[in-house]
Amino acid sequence: MRIRRILAAVIATAALAGIGLTSAATATAASPTPGECEQGGGTVDWGTNLCRGGTYDGQMVD
Repeated sequence: MRIRRILAAVIATAALAGIGLTSAATATAASPTPGECEQGGGTVDWGTNLCRGGTYDGQMVD
């Protein structure tokens, strides 16, 4: 019985750690560079600093 509780705690901790790592990776995503915007099939609108069209459509360009 004690082993089951310990195993459940280990699995729960690992699951929560995985969620934390996923959230951290998502939060640190950077804005695309002008080159990345163009490689993604878009063009840079220098008046608004936004990528127009392609993969990064509507995202602010660094």
